[in-house]
Amino acid sequence: MTWFVDTRALSRARPGMIGPGRLVLVVGPSGAGKDTLINGTRLECADDPTVVFPRRVVTRSSSQSEDHETVSVESFDRTVAERGFALWWHAHGNRYGIPSAIDHDIRSGRTVVCNVSRTIVGLARQRYASVAVVLVTAPPQILEARLASRGRSSDGDIVQRMVRSSEIDPSDEPDFVIRNVGRPGVGIRRVLNVIHDPGFFVIF
Repeated sequence: MTWFVDTRALSRARPGMIGPGRLVLVVGPSGAGKDTLINGTRLECADDPTVVFPRRVVTRSSSQSEDHETVSVESFDRTVAERGFALWWHAHGNRYGIPSAIDHDIRSGRTVVCNVSRTIVGLARQRYASVAVVLVTAPPQILEARLASRGRSSDGDIVQRMVRSSEIDPSDEPDFVIRNVGRPGVGIRRVLNVIHDPGFFVIF
């Protein structure tokens, strides 16, 4: 098995942190196109068993661009109590979770790629030995237009989401930034570059 290890993250690693695999966290404001880039990257990595894309658990219905497991609030809270999520958070009146199975993948040396809230970046960096944070962003007018085109009532108020998207915690500084304003293929290639970053050395 080949393991890609983040030499920068290793300098921050402490005993007890989960590794040696990598956790690639894709973050960014609503409407930035995170799911589009992740879905495209998943297709490119379809034949690579060392790269895993966990299915999120969310307390709202899925959409054409975002495929996730929909559960009730009661079921979600029960899973939290049973420690069934590796990472979970609240946003826009909904609950989101990443299944705890990713811990096994990372311990097995795989790279896990998932769309998360910036609010859990700090926690992830405390728990996992190798974390790469990818910020996907776009100008405000593009974000607003993309949100409006969804027509999804569960998204909540667009203005409120735009305000929240501008609130960035300096402690959650990303490792990579993708300005997603052109064709999706460009952003997809950049995510692939992060996954196979030449700055990460190889251990056999």
